[in-house]
Amino acid sequence: MKLKYAGFATVAAILFSSQSANANLLFDIYGGVAVGAGGMAIFADNDNHSDSAQSYGAIVGIDIPALRFELEYDYLTNPDSDIHLGMLNAYFKMPSTVIHPYAGVGIGSAFSGNLYNTDIDTVAAYQGMLGVTFDVPALPIKIDAEGRALYAPNVYEIENIKPDILQYDLRVKLRYVF
Repeated sequence: MKLKYAGFATVAAILFSSQSANANLLFDIYGGVAVGAGGMAIFADNDNHSDSAQSYGAIVGIDIPALRFELEYDYLTNPDSDIHLGMLNAYFKMPSTVIHPYAGVGIGSAFSGNLYNTDIDTVAAYQGMLGVTFDVPALPIKIDAEGRALYAPNVYEIENIKPDILQYDLRVKLRYVF
């Protein structure tokens, strides 16, 4: 009688573990954080200004074999501004075994913040990314190192001045795969 129950438990363990392994082959859901450092250039008519900048972010996404999609919140700051952004990103992953290179694009919105003590308008924002992913063996953690350029046009308008922002940085993302 005990052998019968042990057989059922073994079959159930094999079925559930193989189903879980197959699910991970289809897609991974992840969440994570990002931190970056670089510069921010502000273009307004003939007046250009640039300064160092930092970025901090939170991400949640889905990773499938050739593509990755994520929702991203970013906070950009430098001595003259602080900007909050929401982005939708898509990445194309190049095939590789150890280090996984990728290229990505994003579209979203700068939705609050200030620039030179002036509140910014809600405007569209665009970004492009190039990077590599490192898998941490035996842990559900991935580390991304990427370069990013973000562009937000016409962040506010005062006296016919409509500044554009170009923010560029090197970022590190830490992703936890659920």
